[in-house]
Amino acid sequence: MAEPLPPTRSRIPGSGLAKGLAVTLRTMTRKTVTEQYPDTQPDLPPRTRGVIGLFEENCTVCMLCARECPDWCIYIDSHKETIPAATPGGRERSRNVLDRFAIDFALCMYCGICIEVCPFDALFWSPEFEYAETDIRDLTHERDKLREWMWTVPAPPALDPGAEEPKEIAAARKTAEKLAAQQQAAPREEDA
Repeated sequence: MAEPLPPTRSRIPGSGLAKGLAVTLRTMTRKTVTEQYPDTQPDLPPRTRGVIGLFEENCTVCMLCARECPDWCIYIDSHKETIPAATPGGRERSRNVLDRFAIDFALCMYCGICIEVCPFDALFWSPEFEYAETDIRDLTHERDKLREWMWTVPAPPALDPGAEEPKEIAAARKTAEKLAAQQQAAPREEDA
């Protein structure tokens, strides 16, 4: 013999509609939290990942960034240049000169591997994010545009007050102090 079914609630027709309208009325009276983007600029957290800026003076054309990029979106062209010997009898040196550095932001997945592997600190995250284009081919930005974005890169965070001073900064300070002492001593010698 079949078991009797448990008693069911009697549903009032239209109760679901009434609940939905109650939610709508409740939310209509609250203040909105949506910001209208073009009119109100968002407050970005520090060190936001936007686009990649190029500090061209530090680039030695080592190609590490292009080789490590999982999307192959970095294009680098260079040529070798011969530098004459610094001293008589020395030998000539050759160095790479950057001809083209471009990043295709249509392919880039913003992983930051190129920035991490750069041994010479030539690539940085810029918080700039407004670079939309109407044509996808215009998303390949050359070194001139990447250099412009370098000006929007925020300064690195301050060192911990209890931390040791980096060796590079200490060496640079000692050199600067030595040069300043030599420059001050030079006018005194001329006066004597």
